[in-house]
Amino acid sequence: MNRNRLAVVAAVALSALALTACGGSDALSTDSGSSPAAADTITVGSANFPENILLAEIYAGALEAKGVKVSKKLNIGSREVYLKALQDGSIDLLPEYNGYLLQYYDKNAGASTPEQILADLKTKLPATLTVLDQSTAEDTDGLVVTKATADKYKLKSIADLAPYAKNLTLGGPAEWKTRATGVPGLKAKYGLTFKKFVTLDAGGPVTVKALKNGRVDATNLFTTDPSITQNGFVLLSDPNHVFLNANVVPVITKSKVTPTVSTALNAVSAKLTTETLTELMQKVAIDKQDTATVAKEWLTTNGLA
Repeated sequence: MNRNRLAVVAAVALSALALTACGGSDALSTDSGSSPAAADTITVGSANFPENILLAEIYAGALEAKGVKVSKKLNIGSREVYLKALQDGSIDLLPEYNGYLLQYYDKNAGASTPEQILADLKTKLPATLTVLDQSTAEDTDGLVVTKATADKYKLKSIADLAPYAKNLTLGGPAEWKTRATGVPGLKAKYGLTFKKFVTLDAGGPVTVKALKNGRVDATNLFTTDPSITQNGFVLLSDPNHVFLNANVVPVITKSKVTPTVSTALNAVSAKLTTETLTELMQKVAIDKQDTATVAKEWLTTNGLA
């Protein structure tokens, strides 16, 4: 997700809610994404982790406030799954993360600033898709260890794992086994080969539990995940930039973009910051507030509802 540095109160929300705390259903598991969205409706989708579901609820609420007819297919799955749904027309809009989305379409992308990434992204997207304004809110992947592990091996950065990785177990979502921002990237950029890789959820409660109980020694959490601070985990710095810039950006079917739609979504991006995202995820992931309610309250507070 590369958007791939906000070690601030850490992060994504992914903890504690993972696939259940969504105001939406397990979208494509039942209707498989094969039926196109209605022409007079914008169908909002999301990835399968709480922060992205929250952002999708925000997008949906902002559009509804402008009189746009909206349906939702949330909690779809990984990028490899939901982008297919976007391209086959079963959804029209979802929140993305600029650097990771660019890398999906261009594995050799070299852009290093949010502005460069957005410009390149516009040239790499399929002809049927476009992106609107990106926000300053950023949430990227992070490699996290417990404080005990960090103290034992004197770990501050991912590079510090080099002498020890062969004896350690790495955890992460299934797609980390093949993504450049996962196992292959850690090996290419840091020379890390772990003893074992354990497939976990996408930064959710399974991941947090596995790190806490020692099932894994290091794992992937998102940098805005409040569970990092809550559990005293250590977010390792990434000096070789295996993880990408990850500013939140709406990606949408071109044919569904109207002045009303772009105005509503660009207004969200203008208000959304990393600090805001972290605070909202605290409410969702730690305080266990309803995702749709948190989204609506934020929209109302910011004059977008």
